[in-house]
Amino acid sequence: MAVGSRMRRNRLSTVSYPSPLAHRPQVPPQPVAPAPVSPPVLPMPARAGRSVPVWAYAVLAVLLVALAAYILTFLGVVAPVVGMVLALLPLTGVLLAVRIADRWEPEPTGLVVFALAWGAVAAVVIALAVDIGLGFLVPDDGSAARAAFSSVIQAPLVEEFAKGLGVFIVFAAARRTFDGPVDGIVYGALVGAGFAFTENILYFSTSLIEGGVAETTFTFFLRGILSPFAHVMFTAVTGYVLGRVARRGTPTRAAVGPWIGGMLGAAVLHALWNGSAVFADFFALYATLQVPLFAGFVGGFIALRREEARLTRERLGEYAAAGWFSPMEVDVLATPAGRRRALQWAAGLPGDRRRIMRGFIAEATSLAAARQRALTGRDPAAAADEQVFLTRAVAARAALLAPAS
Repeated sequence: MAVGSRMRRNRLSTVSYPSPLAHRPQVPPQPVAPAPVSPPVLPMPARAGRSVPVWAYAVLAVLLVALAAYILTFLGVVAPVVGMVLALLPLTGVLLAVRIADRWEPEPTGLVVFALAWGAVAAVVIALAVDIGLGFLVPDDGSAARAAFSSVIQAPLVEEFAKGLGVFIVFAAARRTFDGPVDGIVYGALVGAGFAFTENILYFSTSLIEGGVAETTFTFFLRGILSPFAHVMFTAVTGYVLGRVARRGTPTRAAVGPWIGGMLGAAVLHALWNGSAVFADFFALYATLQVPLFAGFVGGFIALRREEARLTRERLGEYAAAGWFSPMEVDVLATPAGRRRALQWAAGLPGDRRRIMRGFIAEATSLAAARQRALTGRDPAAAADEQVFLTRAVAARAALLAPAS
């Protein structure tokens, strides 16, 4: 048996393998497939002038802690939680409307978050601080005159200043994304939506504590159903004025005067709203005055959106004349109907390329906006942005039309 084992070991030792894990090849080796080629790295536009400083978010975080402490101290835990849940309902509707309004050229996510947070935190803290300070200086005597002053004069002026300050910060820090009236209205609407959210929490919580479910229901009807867009419309006036200033290329320092004028206009609308509840039949004025005002606001915004579309079409038409786009592509990129048709067409491409089509539309729209800034001379870096967005738009179109792999 030992001899047989030695013989088997000798036979095995005559077989040569390059390694213990190697195997005798059964078929000729196949060539190794080449490594995939990485897609080219696309250029990115410079960040300068497109975001607010990091310290601004730090300030908001500190103010949020102070605001939360104030709410929990004076209103407890349960009522604010209930108020927050109720306040989320109108906020969701408002944000959906703002998103629809901002579809043509969406604003950067960071600025959207900042504007919303400024309204919900910083503007509320400023308004509360002024209210508390005036309470110490001029104690509330419970008179009708004091109530009217607080509602019709103090609140509109202070709150519109607090909200308008956030819009001005976005305007000053992110001028390269603040292209015109539509952008200004969007930022103003976001600040107003944030402010209304926190204010609703305070109102709903107080109503629950003082009047129970019945009073809370009535307050929700007034603020959450009848007037979810009130603060949005007020502060949008400030944003609109700053947007006109931005379109003209006015320097930041020279924009202070128009900004103050915009806030005063917002305060007038705010005072008219509050005054209808103090001095007149609120529901009668709501139907005869506030609803037509809001309808006019919506109509005006639609007209401004059409102007943005016209500018986009003109600027991309200049690139079409130079051979970068075809006239049909300009129609696709610069008209609402064309965009809808393009997305339907992209859905039928291999792999459903709607996401790529959306990217192509976004890059082309940014290209048109950069060229508009370059033509007005208000942005020295606009020419560099043109090259960046042109490269990205061409790459997006190539990916859209690439054959299926």
